[in-house]
Amino acid sequence: MTEQGGPRLRGSMPSGARSPSPFEAKGGGYGPARSHQPLRAQWDPTTRDEGRARQPRPERRTKRQSRIGRFAANYGWRAYAIPILLAVTAFVVVDAVRSVDTALAADPDRNPGFGELSHDSDGTGVVGVPPRGDGSFDQNVPTGVLPPGGNFSPQGAGEWHVVAGTTPQIGAGTERVFTYTVEVENGVDTASYGGDQSFAVMVDQTLANPKSWTQDPRFGFRRIDQGEPDFRVSLTSTMTTRDVCGYDIPLDTSCNNLNTDRVVLNEARWVRGAVSYQGDVGSYRQYLINHEVGHAIGYEQHQPCETDGGLAPVMMQQSFGTANNDIATLDPEGVVPMDGKVCRFNPWPYPRG
Repeated sequence: MTEQGGPRLRGSMPSGARSPSPFEAKGGGYGPARSHQPLRAQWDPTTRDEGRARQPRPERRTKRQSRIGRFAANYGWRAYAIPILLAVTAFVVVDAVRSVDTALAADPDRNPGFGELSHDSDGTGVVGVPPRGDGSFDQNVPTGVLPPGGNFSPQGAGEWHVVAGTTPQIGAGTERVFTYTVEVENGVDTASYGGDQSFAVMVDQTLANPKSWTQDPRFGFRRIDQGEPDFRVSLTSTMTTRDVCGYDIPLDTSCNNLNTDRVVLNEARWVRGAVSYQGDVGSYRQYLINHEVGHAIGYEQHQPCETDGGLAPVMMQQSFGTANNDIATLDPEGVVPMDGKVCRFNPWPYPRG
């Protein structure tokens, strides 16, 4: 409103107001012309104030960040957590590998031992049965009795016939290639378990298995049916086995008779197996072959259970049981200690293949 009460037009001067002179408009008398904009913030940030001295920009004292510094600035605590996590992961992996190696080294299921090859044998005698006792041992060992099962031939003729058939050499045989025949005692009826050829195939396949003796490159085997072999794998009746192997301890067993180079496999055991094999007759037959052939190639000494709960050595007398206490009961002066260890049955020299 004007002093006269009328409306003031936009851009008009109040009555009596003096217009600035051109000199004043240009800043005359008041120093250089200045903008009427605020001192601290310009209305138009693009406008340059020519009369105002600019303060020099302070010199930057901060150093340029490295890649690691930028990584830490961007990721914060994660920059420290990630390397720690990687280090922990690497430690766990290394520790796991070491644990596996340690476990494998102490694995009771790894190949059990089977003694050393005998170099002092005179090539005579019977290997594979407990020595004669003096009557002080306990003859009642339940794990050594013959299990119930199929029929077998109690008595044969005491003579054997060779089963026809040959095989190529199996195994490297860098030190010795053993020749063998497969024979069946006359009077033994093999029809109930496939006949003579079925018995021969079982022998061949067992010896050819990589878990058997040929895993040792020193040994090789070759089956023949003519001439003199190094040993004869012979299926034999119960009473003939007792005559050939001995029966001082009244338990049915098998043996290796060095006098006749005959690996004697008791037909009663072939048919019924052993208590320790829990009805697995097939695995027991493989054990019977590997164990007695082991004697024939030079592993004359029997072995004890090495690790409680582990696999039994193939040269342990598993026909009598897989507990050291049971074997020691039959042969108190033998190599098997009365230490309470009990193994699981195992038919192979190298069960890990």
